Amino acid sequence: MAGAVAKIPSLISSGLTAARPKFNIFMKYARVELAPPKLSEIPQIKAGIAKLLTSAKTGAWRNQTVKQASLNVLVGAEVIFWFYVGECIGKRHIVGYNV
Repeated sequence: MAGAVAKIPSLISSGLTAARPKFNIFMKYARVELAPPKLSEIPQIKAGIAKLLTSAKTGAWRNQTVKQASLNVLVGAEVIFWFYVGECIGKRHIVGYNV
């Protein structure tokens, strides 16, 4: 038992050493992907929304491949899922509001 307890600090340090490169990669992408949009990106956002509305009006969404359509469905489901999770967190109950 004493031998196992003595190995814990070395196991922790080796675990931290092994995890550090992956954590650095995570932080590199997190700084880019999780940052709020900058003022210089607002015209690109407006153009993207306009393109989306135009494709919805003209029916260009019908010309997607099955892979693109399934990816769009999954992204939409993820947005809906996180909306409902946020609602549950906000009302502090799974069903109904505490009146």
